[in-house]
Amino acid sequence: MSTANDTMTKPGSGWLIFWGVLLLIAGVLALLMPAIAALATVLYLAWLLIFGGVFEIVYAIQTRRFRGFGWRLFSGLLTLALGIALLVVPAAGVATLALLVGCFLLLGGITRCVMAFRLKPLPRWGWVLFDGVLSIVLSLLIMAGWPESSLAFIGLLTGFSLIFTGIWRIAMGNSLRAPSPSQP
Repeated sequence: MSTANDTMTKPGSGWLIFWGVLLLIAGVLALLMPAIAALATVLYLAWLLIFGGVFEIVYAIQTRRFRGFGWRLFSGLLTLALGIALLVVPAAGVATLALLVGCFLLLGGITRCVMAFRLKPLPRWGWVLFDGVLSIVLSLLIMAGWPESSLAFIGLLTGFSLIFTGIWRIAMGNSLRAPSPSQP
């Protein structure tokens, strides 16, 4: 016999699901409008860098009596300048971000290919090799279309990231609403 006490909703599970649905919707919109999503991503990054740079500068000034003051101040000024540059010229930021992701995929792919051959006697080493080759192919596609494809690439990457983040939040929220074991 089931009672109302058999399911116990943990606090915040509804908000987790709601947030997940919003992220899922944002992800789908990003896939439908990748250029806007790419610009939004770079502007978000720009503001993070601006705030980070300001905090670094304030911290450097507060700790100016300690060793390394000049380097902390320089780091803060550089972070702030990068954020402002991304804010002023977001298209260059999108292109740079796409190139960085392409380089990351290329280096990661090469590393995984080397690792796969070192794992070769083990079962399923081919999956590591497949992942490495796929990363290299993706990086070459990004670089071949760079900088023209940067808006679409970053926008699609943002969309997929939002969708997967939304899915795990919805799944987590639903698991928090799962029925609790019956009590005698």
